[in-house]
Amino acid sequence: MARSAAYRPLVLTLVALALLIAWDSTSLDLVLARLFATPAGFPWRDEWFLGKVMHEGAKSLSWVLVIGLFVCIRWPVGILRRLSVRERAQLAVTTVVSVLVISLIKHSSATSCPWDLQAFGGTARYVSHWSWGVKDGGGGKCFPAGHASAAFAYLGGYFAFRRSAPGVARVWLGVALAAGLILGLSQQLRGAHYMSHTLWTAWICWAVALIIDALVRRMPRPRGEALPVPPAMPPARPNLNGS
Repeated sequence: MARSAAYRPLVLTLVALALLIAWDSTSLDLVLARLFATPAGFPWRDEWFLGKVMHEGAKSLSWVLVIGLFVCIRWPVGILRRLSVRERAQLAVTTVVSVLVISLIKHSSATSCPWDLQAFGGTARYVSHWSWGVKDGGGGKCFPAGHASAAFAYLGGYFAFRRSAPGVARVWLGVALAAGLILGLSQQLRGAHYMSHTLWTAWICWAVALIIDALVRRMPRPRGEALPVPPAMPPARPNLNGS
């Protein structure tokens, strides 16, 4: 892989971080929340499809897929056959670690959900999720978006596939991003999260995948793993000058 291509994910990570910080400096979170809320709350908070299918169903499906990834380390199926054992393990481990990191941050956060705000019938006042230790009067534990990580956690598949199957890697990345945004939007409709919560979840999962990929690439190759074949050297030309 060319050096410029190897550093591209890091550049994208830093650019995305700058854009997220710019988003946090605006009031767009509240502007979007007001699109789906009334002073009495969020009308779609208890909507059956959003709650049972998009929330509970999607979360259960995600864990089934995680179990499948670990099983496929030993018995790969489909496109996973195009990965080495180490790459399949990287994909499975990255997915779990991403979920755990999001969960740890969320459970230590003092930020409450939009449906807890006074403006929407709750008791909390709006406080930035970067105001560490500042209580907003609500239940907290709402940043980042844990539910969106059920899809964003699979962003690590891009790094697992990008060397052996770059086309698959790009499709995998697109599907994971689209699924995470859909899950995040479904929770925003219910008042469970702000848009920034979803965007930060995507960034954190991507950063976790990037770090794990860098660590894996520094690990020595297991014994018996095929090594890249160097290009053949062109045959030496005969010396016609006799010198």
